[in-house]
Amino acid sequence: MCAIIAREMLDTTQGETAPPKDEPRGCLFALSQPPLMIFLAVIGCLLLMAALHDLLLL
Repeated sequence: MCAIIAREMLDTTQGETAPPKDEPRGCLFALSQPPLMIFLAVIGCLLLMAALHDLLLL
């Protein structure tokens, strides 16, 4: 799958047809979306703060 992604990213020729639009996208595409990454970062920070609170203050 990584080879397919790399080939599509590097291929800039105009002679080939475009890839089909109904091709499923993997989890790497989903993780590249900024709102999802912000949400996961906030949840990760909250979990980290809770863990540090439990370890250091209790």
